[in-house]
Amino acid sequence: MGKKQISPPGIFLRFFRWYCHPRMRDYIEGDLLEVYDRRVKKSGKRKADWKFILDVLLLFRPGIIKPRNPYQNLTNFPMYKSYFKIGWRTLLRNKEYTLINIAGLALSITCCILIFVLVKHHLSFDNFHPDKDRIYRVVTEQHRETISYVNSVPSPLGMVLRDNHTYGEKVARMFHESNAVISFERNGEKQLIKEPNGFAFTEVEFFDIFNFPLSKGNMESALTEPNTAILTERLAKKYFGEENPIGQVITYDNFLPFTITGVLEDLPPNTDIKPEIFVSYVTMKDFNPWLASDNAWGGINSGMYCFTKLRQGVSAAEVEEALAPYVKQHRPNSKNVHHYKLQELSDVHFNGRYGGAMEKSDIGILIAIGIFLMITACVNFINLATAQALKRSKEVGVRKVLGSFRSQLFWQFIFETAIIATFSILIALIAAYALVPYVNNFFHTQIPVNFFADGTLMLFILGLDILITLLAGCYPAFILTGFKPVAALKGKLSFQQLGGFNTRRSLIVAQFAISQVLIIGVIVIMNQMRFAKQADLGFDKSSIVMVKLGTDSLSTMNVLKNEFLRLPGIEKVSLCYQAPASDNSWNNSIRFGTDPEEVNFLTNMKLADADYISTFDLELLAGRNFTPSDTVREVVVNEAMLESLGISSYEEALGEMVYANGGTMRGQVVGVVRNFHDRSMHERINAALITTASSMYSNFAIKINGNLVKNTLNEIQALWEEQYPDKMFEYSFLDEDIAKFYEAEDTLLKGIQFFSLIAIFIGCLGLYGLISFMISQKAKEVGIRKVLGGGVSHIVWLFGQEFVRLIVIAFGIAAPIGWWFMNGWLQDFEFKITLDAWTFVVAIGCSLMIAALTVGYQVIKVAWINPVISLKTE
Repeated sequence: MGKKQISPPGIFLRFFRWYCHPRMRDYIEGDLLEVYDRRVKKSGKRKADWKFILDVLLLFRPGIIKPRNPYQNLTNFPMYKSYFKIGWRTLLRNKEYTLINIAGLALSITCCILIFVLVKHHLSFDNFHPDKDRIYRVVTEQHRETISYVNSVPSPLGMVLRDNHTYGEKVARMFHESNAVISFERNGEKQLIKEPNGFAFTEVEFFDIFNFPLSKGNMESALTEPNTAILTERLAKKYFGEENPIGQVITYDNFLPFTITGVLEDLPPNTDIKPEIFVSYVTMKDFNPWLASDNAWGGINSGMYCFTKLRQGVSAAEVEEALAPYVKQHRPNSKNVHHYKLQELSDVHFNGRYGGAMEKSDIGILIAIGIFLMITACVNFINLATAQALKRSKEVGVRKVLGSFRSQLFWQFIFETAIIATFSILIALIAAYALVPYVNNFFHTQIPVNFFADGTLMLFILGLDILITLLAGCYPAFILTGFKPVAALKGKLSFQQLGGFNTRRSLIVAQFAISQVLIIGVIVIMNQMRFAKQADLGFDKSSIVMVKLGTDSLSTMNVLKNEFLRLPGIEKVSLCYQAPASDNSWNNSIRFGTDPEEVNFLTNMKLADADYISTFDLELLAGRNFTPSDTVREVVVNEAMLESLGISSYEEALGEMVYANGGTMRGQVVGVVRNFHDRSMHERINAALITTASSMYSNFAIKINGNLVKNTLNEIQALWEEQYPDKMFEYSFLDEDIAKFYEAEDTLLKGIQFFSLIAIFIGCLGLYGLISFMISQKAKEVGIRKVLGGGVSHIVWLFGQEFVRLIVIAFGIAAPIGWWFMNGWLQDFEFKITLDAWTFVVAIGCSLMIAALTVGYQVIKVAWINPVISLKTE
């Protein structure tokens, strides 16, 4: 055996050869290697290596470094012109290859642009306020059996924070009333408009905290007097046209008038402050005297907010500690223990526990999707480009024989990639511009469509163009320019020289694994949504219309109820606060029987007349329905109430007294109904009681004949307008209201379906690239097999088995990942489906079918080709 040659560190030897002047390289390198050999014999290889590295670094100095002109290539415009012409002609000759690459890249870039503007929009929420880092919203943690999170606070909390402490530079309270009906006069006629964003009773300090400037009026005096209001320019024009809105009067719900004293500039789309009408806070005493009082510590009314701008150097923890004693001071006996916390303004938009529009994790998911789509598109480009390597090998060989350097060929192929990437970006920009309105509608956003005025977006697109060119172009260019001229001209190139199969297989497996995870997600979410919308809720929701009440006496309500019952299309009518399942509920602490203390759970108060149980077809399990009354006398409870109380027998509960609302409501239990879902499937069934309280009724629940819906609704509206000519007729179908519980899940489902289709499409392009490569390599083999008697089915399976194997491997990766993700997602539901084997069978079945459709045409085409054609190559 020959003695192994000892050599210095290769990377530093190559570094020396790279920087050393050619005229000096040979004799300096000879000296270096001679000295290295002596050191190895004297001191050993390790020390010799370190000294060799030191010598190489010390030689890196002027006089030895070869001269370079950094601007030579940048100013060689004729060369770039030649690159462009050659690249353009090559792409035109390979139209199929060019179109597929442009389609894949354009689709992924379109998604990247849309994701970028969407993420940028969400990250910009409320970042335009001065000193935004010192602005906080006070929120509440409610500690009972479990901890719940509320973005509201008791109304007096803001007052004591401002009056009793100096932590806040400014403190402001705001009460937001949504879905308000506003009336006003225009051209002598009364107009009624429903404002979904409603209005807000607001302390004037609110506008010292937030940057919402007036365009008309004086902010210092605009909201100091009762019944005064300011509104945005948009609403001012909507209500009064070109008239001066100052001094005009608008009225809420026909009983609370506001005089306009100022006009705000339109609120920007990137703010979580939604109302466009702001009313003086002192006016709230006419709207809700209890909420406006200084002693309303007993509960939290949704929409009651408190904001503060802390002084310099004050921490949120200090304020939270200062607010803690007010809980014991004002709620000493409550089992619902409040913990008041300060929430940073930057967290408001991204904290789902407190009603944030988007979780921070969703931003990460969107970014990850964009990166994945971009990488997979580049991967497909690489697959297709290297699949074309055999066709272009002779071109490369000829160019090298004629004197082309590898660097010149490398930049030639990079230019071809740049042409494709640039065309893809231009198409993507047009597509994204057209799709922004649909994105706004889908995600309920207001992203502006002025792409070319957005400097950040333009920089992102420029960077994306460069990144795609380098990511997608470098590897194919490296492969294509590495051919040896003789082997390329003879057509004797190995698989490894053409890019090999293993890299492609790995990429296809990764693509289809992700596609299958998305398919599993789609199937699970669809099944869960079907279950949630079709499950037995414990009450009848079909053909029930909820009609908002007017502000009137119980006798008038009953008169209208009897008029409704005379209509032939109406089966039953009930006066109630809300339907059995509603996102607007009144939860109360109760005392039961002779127990002197309140229970440690909340009870959902369903206030309604005696027809409520029959209208919604609630099932009585024990006892009877309560008798008609306009005040609380008797109550009917559900099974969950008895379970929470630890009562096992229905009869044991009958006859016991229930005390609610601090003891002002009291009634005897006369019946028990079967559990009904009072919220979405996300939540458990809560303790609930049904009783009469006419002062709290706000809806008619009307059961109509399903065959006479349209005519019956017209008749209901006619009777309503006859009774309430000055009020807006508002109604909704109960089943549609319940479907709104799952709007977030429906949006998620549509989003996953969309991105699944894109991922599958890009994965199909990857399959196309792989099959193109395989067919180019196995053309002669197919011809020989056919000559030796191989049939079409045999040839099809020759290629098909490769893809079946890859998809099965991808499924082996995707199945546990999909199960883990979707099992975690289902944990958010109290009532949910179980993950069964059929979910995964359908996922792999879809993948196999998609793969068959993608490669089937090309495989069958090569299987039917005349073997004489495929063998006639010499």
